[in-house]
Amino acid sequence: MFNDIGALELVTIVILAILVFGPDKLPKVIQDVTGFIRKVRAFSDSAKHDIRSELGPDFKDFEFEDLNPKTFIRKQLSENEDLKEIRTSFDLRKELNDVSDAVNNPEPDPAPAAPAAGGPDLLKKPAAPAAEQRVRFDADAT
Repeated sequence: MFNDIGALELVTIVILAILVFGPDKLPKVIQDVTGFIRKVRAFSDSAKHDIRSELGPDFKDFEFEDLNPKTFIRKQLSENEDLKEIRTSFDLRKELNDVSDAVNNPEPDPAPAAPAAGGPDLLKKPAAPAAEQRVRFDADAT
């Protein structure tokens, strides 16, 4: 419940409690608070027991923590055999290494096939046009 409270926060709470309630009344306040927490826990446990008994024997393993969406999804993902198989078969590091190898070390292209008779060679780069054939580019016109 209080897993994220550090030592500094705890000391601050104790000092504030001493200042607010005083050293004389502080032990009585602590007893009252702990008694209230025990009563709330007992009420909660009895309510859980009543709900489980009303649901019947099919839900005897039912946990209320499973209603939390995070734990529900985590439980469903860990129990599903198909997802375990997919998770083990897919190795992200291997896939990334394959892609980076393909990008960094491109393999030479296979030899181009001979052009069809009478048709232009589409794999060959066209020759650059002569200077007088080039169209002048006007940056202001665009």
